Amino acid sequence: MEKMNRIKEILVTKDMSQKELANQLGKNPNTIASICNNKSQPHLKDLRKIAEILEVDVRELLVPTKIHA
Repeated sequence: MEKMNRIKEILVTKDMSQKELANQLGKNPNTIASICNNKSQPHLKDLRKIAEILEVDVRELLVPTKIHA
């Protein structure tokens, strides 16, 4: 399966657990685990909130679909 997000990687670099992210986001930890394992994708509003919590640009949570020349 193609990698669609980098949330799990960024959690590691920020030394934050999936459970901590779930608590701050107000979501079930299983939901965050599914997102981190690419079994589901977050809604755009949740993706923006995740970026805010992790203090990154929302684009850093995604893998580019196009390479700009």
